[in-house]
Amino acid sequence: MFHLILQAGPPAGGGSPIGAILPMILIFVLFYFLLIRPQSQRYKKHQAMLSEIVRGDQIVTNGGLVGKVTKATDDELTVEIAQNVKVKVRRAMIADVLNRTEPANDKK
Repeated sequence: MFHLILQAGPPAGGGSPIGAILPMILIFVLFYFLLIRPQSQRYKKHQAMLSEIVRGDQIVTNGGLVGKVTKATDDELTVEIAQNVKVKVRRAMIADVLNRTEPANDKK
């Protein structure tokens, strides 16, 4: 019996190692272009939107509050959500900018 095992040779269907790795590489490339890259682009776009928020912009927070920015610092915004009702909001917690104020045009 031991003699038969030695004569059997290599297992059938060995194929090349590249043939076994190629499907994994293709899956990773597909995963990158369908999930990772679009998410990265959305993140960069959102970060750019957050950095452009200035006083006077109407914003929506992640919690759904809508208000007008009355003061903007690097990390926090003071938002007026009702007449004489102001709250401080972390800049990272802004979901969207509804109305942008136009920058002052100094050139005439």
